[in-house]
Amino acid sequence: MLQPSPPRKRHGRLLRAGAASVALLAVAGYVAVQYVTGGAGAPGCKVVSAEDGGAAYEFTPEQAVNAATITAVGTARDLPERAVTIALATALQESALRNLDHGDRDSLGLFQQRPSQGWGSPEKIMDPAYSAGRFYDRLVEVPGYTDLPLTVAAQRVQRSGFPEAYAKHEPDAALLAAALTGRSAATLTCDGRPGATRTKGPDAVRAALVRDFGDAALQPAGADASSKPTPAPATSAADGSDGSDGRTVTLPVTAGTGSGARDGAVRRGWQLAHWAVANASSLRVERVSYAGRVWTAGNTDGKWYPAGTSGAGSAERAPGPVRITSAR
Repeated sequence: MLQPSPPRKRHGRLLRAGAASVALLAVAGYVAVQYVTGGAGAPGCKVVSAEDGGAAYEFTPEQAVNAATITAVGTARDLPERAVTIALATALQESALRNLDHGDRDSLGLFQQRPSQGWGSPEKIMDPAYSAGRFYDRLVEVPGYTDLPLTVAAQRVQRSGFPEAYAKHEPDAALLAAALTGRSAATLTCDGRPGATRTKGPDAVRAALVRDFGDAALQPAGADASSKPTPAPATSAADGSDGSDGRTVTLPVTAGTGSGARDGAVRRGWQLAHWAVANASSLRVERVSYAGRVWTAGNTDGKWYPAGTSGAGSAERAPGPVRITSAR
């Protein structure tokens, strides 16, 4: 006598429900990780054109840190803003400004450089400051690179199989370069959400500055590179962050006399201020103040606000130091 087969419908429904639950948990876990680390899919940062109604570009905290490093390495070599724009557009195409540990064949890092092609060891290429420096090493060897179309200049360094791909990133790279070189004031903001790193505090901020800019980051603009860093006077800032709380790194940027020296110092100040905001999540920066304006972590309206009662106009005449305050 044949025995009836056991019912399978309920068993199938349970399997499907279980699979759906696992999938939902996986998605939730991914979203949580991205939220904490500032990975892809969680913008958190924005740069806008200095012109009213101009363009804007949104990007992640991870991308912000890497863009700031690429820019700092370039300006530390006294390279023009055009060089920084080319480097940023290249990294946007090659890695989406992420420090990838994989790629085509043995390609690695921000610029997808290959150890087998003489770019350096895998360990060195995975250091963003090193890989940016190697990119600039080869870029400056390209005759007249500042006058070439961006895609041509980038291709002569990268030797990519898709040479035209760099061009589409030029507008975003130009916005980033204008802000991160300091030419465009108060145009870069981030949420400042704490990242997964344990690195924090003023010592970590100083170490990151030296990592990206070299020792000159702790010196006034135009100072002798061989001289020791000179701390800025502990004058009270309009926002109350005078550095006396032990959490604030004060960076002097005033140097020389005359409009040219002043303009250079102001630009340097905005570069350091934007760099600090770009690194806010990874270094747990709570507040950045410069030139009468303040950025505070947690603000999502994308603005730098006037500090206290000081207007930006008077602050631009005497911008003072950049102050970077770490979270408690």
